[in-house]
Amino acid sequence: MDQFLMQTYTIALPIALGYIVWLLKRQKKDRDANGRGTMLLLRVQLIEYHDRYVALGHIPSYALENFIEMYEAYHDLGGNGMVTEMYKEILDLEIRK
Repeated sequence: MDQFLMQTYTIALPIALGYIVWLLKRQKKDRDANGRGTMLLLRVQLIEYHDRYVALGHIPSYALENFIEMYEAYHDLGGNGMVTEMYKEILDLEIRK
């Protein structure tokens, strides 16, 4: 009986562990896709804010707060590059209440 249990564990354990590894890889892939999608949506919104308020020459304080929070989330997700330059330009704008 002990031999039977040992053989069963020897067969079942690698199958179970393989399935768990497959599930974890699939979850990571889904998380990565969600993170990338979120980053792209944030970039679109940051560009829209930038274009709107740079054209106006000023930015309301609430919009600046939104922009900063979106930029920080974008940056935490790994985004960078041209949006950092836009961030600097937004910070240089006159702030209106």
